[in-house]
Amino acid sequence: MKSLKPSMRENKRYLLIEGEELRKNVEKAILDFIGTLGYAKAGLDWIKEGKENAIISVNREAVNNVKASLALFPKKIEVKKVSGTLKSLRA
Repeated sequence: MKSLKPSMRENKRYLLIEGEELRKNVEKAILDFIGTLGYAKAGLDWIKEGKENAIISVNREAVNNVKASLALFPKKIEVKKVSGTLKSLRA
């Protein structure tokens, strides 16, 4: 299979988030706020997961929706930083 041209690829943004039970709570927050179609458009992918923090990647166009859904969720999930590259996020 031939790879996609760079102009056709999905542009990602990386979010550093903090909270408890992140995998379950983040997925529930996004599904509750923007629904299944919005979840699919966001293209959520887990890069690194720890006990109280994680790095996720989302589609560039869906960053505001994802941040809003995490802010409105009853349990505390905080977005610490948003970056275009993993290197600047970890530094």
